[in-house]
Amino acid sequence: MPRKKVKAKATEALETLAVINPNAAAIDIGSEHHVVAVPPGRDTESVRTFGSFTADIHQMGRWFKACGVTSVVMEATGVYWIPPFQILEQDGLEVHLIDPRAAKNLPGRKSDVLDCQWHQKLHSFGLLSRCFVPPAEILPLRTYLRLRQELVQGGSQAVERMQKALFSMNVQLANVISDITGETGLAIINAILAGEREGTKLAELKNRRIQASKAVIAKSLEGNWKEELLYALQTALKSYEFHQQQIEQCEQKILEALAQLPNRQILPPNNCQAKELQLKNQSVKVYQLKEVPPTSSEVVEPLSPLAAELKRIAGVDLTSIDGIGEQTAQVILSEFGPDLKSRFKSEKHFSSYLGLCPGTRISGGKVLNRRSRKVSHRLATALRLAARSLSSSQSALGANYRRLRSRLGAPKAITAVANKLAKLVYRLLVNGQDYFDHGIKQYEEKFRRQQISRLEKQAKMLNLKVIPA
Repeated sequence: MPRKKVKAKATEALETLAVINPNAAAIDIGSEHHVVAVPPGRDTESVRTFGSFTADIHQMGRWFKACGVTSVVMEATGVYWIPPFQILEQDGLEVHLIDPRAAKNLPGRKSDVLDCQWHQKLHSFGLLSRCFVPPAEILPLRTYLRLRQELVQGGSQAVERMQKALFSMNVQLANVISDITGETGLAIINAILAGEREGTKLAELKNRRIQASKAVIAKSLEGNWKEELLYALQTALKSYEFHQQQIEQCEQKILEALAQLPNRQILPPNNCQAKELQLKNQSVKVYQLKEVPPTSSEVVEPLSPLAAELKRIAGVDLTSIDGIGEQTAQVILSEFGPDLKSRFKSEKHFSSYLGLCPGTRISGGKVLNRRSRKVSHRLATALRLAARSLSSSQSALGANYRRLRSRLGAPKAITAVANKLAKLVYRLLVNGQDYFDHGIKQYEEKFRRQQISRLEKQAKMLNLKVIPA
């Protein structure tokens, strides 16, 4: 079919839709200017261009109000969308952020003016889904945590440059100690930069916890002391120390941001195991986690100050889930906040948003594949790392990960267990009770019963009977 006929049919189909947002506008975000479209007939010019300065964005907001606009939509374009989003929201407008992939223009119609007009039309018909934007009180914590991650990456790059300079001098220090940024490694590097070249004297700086002998360390420190390589080592060391100072200051800012967040108390459900809730004429089951008090033989370790602060903000102890530590709990709260129920309908929606659940690609009644969607999200990465850390955990989640790894392989097992961790996080933050691990023995016994039940069904189909040994 010719392209013109496709455009005409698409336009005719849109015109027959009911207008849901009559006061909708759209912005095509740019680095230097923004192109804005309002409904036709609201002004002599329905499309105008505004600068990216703060005064220009305030002028844009006043023009929106003069045109009777109440809802504005814009694409998530890099970081350029953040100032217009925040300023227009402060001006009292309802701002929607959308995924650019969900609002692609028709073929052959690519320009700033046509894009904003197309988005305005789609938004007026209610065809654009809103992206998740964390609440304003969470933004400082998220900014500090993302900055710390960048500083850690910068420090890691400085360590790699230190190792490169040492190997270029044929100083094999990294082969005899596990971490050159530890007490022994930094002491030896500082002594080398101070002018010490004798290996036996440098080996005297060895800490008692280092397994390598002084003779082996002295042998590894016989190098090629070139001036340019020593300068490269000194520059990398100063960069590493600078990043460590910045990380300490950023962690202090993180603690201050955590202290500013309010307390959260979750009212637990009734004592029943499942409670029916009517939400939008849909029956939704909310399961309550079973709270098992510790026995007298168990020793309950007190929470660290950071873990106690995170529990105050979340209302539950997220670190009670095996594999999730304080750093992962901070990522959870900084990316989404403690209230997940108002933003995600169920734990499946939350897992799907992170791209951890199996995908569904069906064509002609045939399943093409069930690979999970490719989603780049900090929490999804953190949950995958948490799932990977369960490889040697003596818990039910650790046993589940090892069983899936032996059957599916490590990559799929990591994604599957990360999916389970995401659902547990959702349940804890919604239901308000800490996670209790029933242990590896109970998990293995449950898995054994499932295997026996499966064998009994297969034997029944073959007119056989399973007899326990």
